[in-house]
Amino acid sequence: MGANISGYLSDSDGPLQLRLGDIPESCVALVLMYLDPLDICRMARLNRAFRSASLADFIWELKLPSNYRFLVEKVLTDTSVMDLGKRDIFARLCKPNPYDNGEKEIWLDKRTGGLCVSISSKGLRITGIDDRRYWNHIPTQESRFQTVAYLQQIWWFEVDGEFEFQFPPGTYRMFFRLQLGKTSKRLGRRVCNSEHIHGWDIKPVRFQLSTSDGQHVVSHFYLDNPGNWVLYHAGNFVVEKHNVLTKINFSLSQIDCTHTKGGLCLDSVLICNSDVSKESL
Repeated sequence: MGANISGYLSDSDGPLQLRLGDIPESCVALVLMYLDPLDICRMARLNRAFRSASLADFIWELKLPSNYRFLVEKVLTDTSVMDLGKRDIFARLCKPNPYDNGEKEIWLDKRTGGLCVSISSKGLRITGIDDRRYWNHIPTQESRFQTVAYLQQIWWFEVDGEFEFQFPPGTYRMFFRLQLGKTSKRLGRRVCNSEHIHGWDIKPVRFQLSTSDGQHVVSHFYLDNPGNWVLYHAGNFVVEKHNVLTKINFSLSQIDCTHTKGGLCLDSVLICNSDVSKESL
């Protein structure tokens, strides 16, 4: 009997070899569903069976946020997208999608599928923004919005904003993207003009966020590291319910009028799911 089994498993060329192309497509799909989106796309390059399996809707349904239909309707504003396969819907949502007259961008993180939101300086309420003695909007390629708000000098520093959205359940982090100094290109090199930087080492800046369901966070940071963009972590908030609008109010301020402060670039406010790495923002 053993000889018969041995004869079935081998021939004159040795044991039969199972190749990747011999694995049933349904089995490949069941494996792919446990990988993150980027790894699924890499595996799809192996052969035709893996590529075909990687298109299965049930795989990408798991990678999309629970409210992806809301995102398609409100962010993409193109309901015909719902006729596409789930992988194509995921790909469309991973692109930076302009929102609210271009003052915001919303996208999904390619690796985790986590929701990310960026709010430009023009989408914030900035005390004194209309007075050129204090603030200016300056063009730059270092912002996804191609412009930042630059503070020359002011006594009362206050920036606030609000955002209401249907977030998928999860924990979210909020950051302010700031830089001390004004950068430019000179002979192809990045240089930082620090002539207006002052006042940030005397007292810390106060960051606040609150949500419509009663969450409230306050943090304080001294601004430093001139010439480099820094993500200052304002705090976290938690969304527990599906399909519910959450309103967030947030601010940063340094309103001690005993001294002036200046030389600050304000780019944006970032909100992202806690699974999204800070390096990918």
